[in-house]
Amino acid sequence: MTSFGRSGLSDWLVQRVSGVILLVFALVMVCKLGFGGELTYESWKAFFDGICMQVLTTAALLSLVAHGWIGMWSISTDYFTERLMGTKGTVIRLAFQALCAVVLFTYLIWGLRILWS
Repeated sequence: MTSFGRSGLSDWLVQRVSGVILLVFALVMVCKLGFGGELTYESWKAFFDGICMQVLTTAALLSLVAHGWIGMWSISTDYFTERLMGTKGTVIRLAFQALCAVVLFTYLIWGLRILWS
């Protein structure tokens, strides 16, 4: 498995852009929770049924996956090495990366299914 963008610069850029998208999503959610009036199932459903919120939420889900993958890939390649963990370092790193990929993919599909169905 490789890094998301295949280079440090593109990974850095994806990390920053995805962070901004996640910040925007978080601010929208804080504003909705803080100033959106009464929270009922109907108001919450109407809020997320709007195309703007669906697009923002989809962008946030994709950003979460990209941001998470780059972060976990960086951690695993820095700390799960043969130098630090012995002969099993590579196996541990690949298992960790596979687990992260499965979890992130599951979150993405689950989130998209909830949002768009």
